[in-house]
Amino acid sequence: MLLSLTRRGGCEQSLLQAILQARHARLVYVSCNPATLAKDCETLLRGGYQIEWVQPVNMFPQMTHVECCVLLVRK
Repeated sequence: MLLSLTRRGGCEQSLLQAILQARHARLVYVSCNPATLAKDCETLLRGGYQIEWVQPVNMFPQMTHVECCVLLVRK
């Protein structure tokens, strides 16, 4: 499942709950904000997922901003 969000506030709780109810085996979460990524991952971890890997990507070296890619798998 691939989620694409255009805002930097992370996922809304209703979306996170829908993801948890769908019980996908794997999720790839791409985030432009590590703080909201951590908040959303906390919900997903409590819902039965575990983090398999995290890869920061510095697409704009002249800025302090990084993208993060996370693979979550259902326990």
